[in-house]
Amino acid sequence: MTRVSVEEAATLRPMRWWDIEAVSALEREVFGATAWSAELFWSELVGVPGTHCYLVADVLGSGDGSIIVGYAGLSRTGTDADVQTLAVAQAHRGHGVGAALLDGLLDHAKGRGCRRVFLEVAADAAAARALYASRSFSVIDTRRDYYGPGADALVMRASLPLASEQP
Repeated sequence: MTRVSVEEAATLRPMRWWDIEAVSALEREVFGATAWSAELFWSELVGVPGTHCYLVADVLGSGDGSIIVGYAGLSRTGTDADVQTLAVAQAHRGHGVGAALLDGLLDHAKGRGCRRVFLEVAADAAAARALYASRSFSVIDTRRDYYGPGADALVMRASLPLASEQP
């Protein structure tokens, strides 16, 4: 498990089937009408072994268990990877959870020899765009009405260094 330097002392760990109910609820909270179904998360988790990476960020709750405050997923084919989803609960934004999740996905992609990572983000999602830009993602295209009429998506890409190119 990876500790995240945030106020809540969140922990990153792989997503498991027992997380799907909580992740689906957070998905609906964050994405509303465009939310993924629980069935889609199931299919992602049982996808081709080694081609997907799904992480959750959880914090200790007031009871005995933990509470999932964010999640993210990555799919890869060859030397390319795609960030499939990344979400953080509203109450936990601005504390580094999203950055830690994205860094976890990028580390996974680098460790598997990926050279480029792609993603789509809502054009009006300023905080998400700033996070991605801070990790060297740049806009390469626009998908008009991707999230519905008048709701465009920006396609972003980041290049990853080879292990031998890293300091």
